[in-house]
Amino acid sequence: MRAIVLDQQQVTARDDYPLPTLADGEVLVRVLRAGICETDLQLIRGYMGFRGVLGHEFVGIAESGPFAGRRVVGEINCSCWRCETCLAGRPTHCPHRSVIGILNHDGAFADFVAVPQRNLHVVPDSVATDLAVFTEPLAAAFQIPAKLPLRREDRVVVLGDGRLGNLCAQVLASLCDRVLVIGKHTAKLAILRKLGLETCLLEDRPRERLADVVVDCTGSESGLPTALELVRPRGTVVLKTTVAGTQSMPWAPIVIDEVRIVGSRCGPFDRALAALERGEVQVQPLISDRFKLSNGLAALERAQSKDALKILLDVERD
Repeated sequence: MRAIVLDQQQVTARDDYPLPTLADGEVLVRVLRAGICETDLQLIRGYMGFRGVLGHEFVGIAESGPFAGRRVVGEINCSCWRCETCLAGRPTHCPHRSVIGILNHDGAFADFVAVPQRNLHVVPDSVATDLAVFTEPLAAAFQIPAKLPLRREDRVVVLGDGRLGNLCAQVLASLCDRVLVIGKHTAKLAILRKLGLETCLLEDRPRERLADVVVDCTGSESGLPTALELVRPRGTVVLKTTVAGTQSMPWAPIVIDEVRIVGSRCGPFDRALAALERGEVQVQPLISDRFKLSNGLAALERAQSKDALKILLDVERD
């Protein structure tokens, strides 16, 4: 089959990659559409030391199982469901898990991907495939209110005007009246303003430390230090992105100001699909470009350009 494969930080497009070998409980999914995200770009830079087929945001057709013939999306953590962590209700942190397109499991930048049946969710008929491909990152945005109590009056700052920052800002703006998005790109901030969100450029950011919650969606080493310049004492910083390499910074301000730092990763797919079905979140404006799978290398290059938001791979139309 065709696949976009990462090996030792080198990406190649192959047409002779073997079909997935299904483990117990897995279903073969024929990929229709896939999305490139910041994690894919960080993997190419060496994050996690991943080797294999990239891609974890996807919509496809289940080839077997209860959802055979239907459009599905899939949660990316493939857990054992037997260990103490899984049985305690924390399967996304299973120490034995693989993660689709990220850790010991081939991903969805290919004609087919293997997904555990219990990870699959049926896409509502009213949700277009282009929109459903946003389920995984939108679920990650919904993980913030799932983990963090928020009040309507909270002052919230989202750092980063890219793909994830946009989704997090839309989700948080439905829950809090004062949400500010800070970014570096005027065109991306303009999209957010059209959605009714308050924005400002990084160089014009507030100098007062008044934010109750700061969400770092920058994918940059500078994200956390900048967040600490904005969050109030005893406020909360939510880290939403991973960065390749090692970061270092002074930790004393976190202790002195009693700042709470929360890691936030994967989230509820059912909530994300419901939001897409109801039109609660607008994702169409985030689609910057689309490529055929056979042009996957060009798609990854395009995704790294400063003006790009979501780049889609059309697998079925190739």
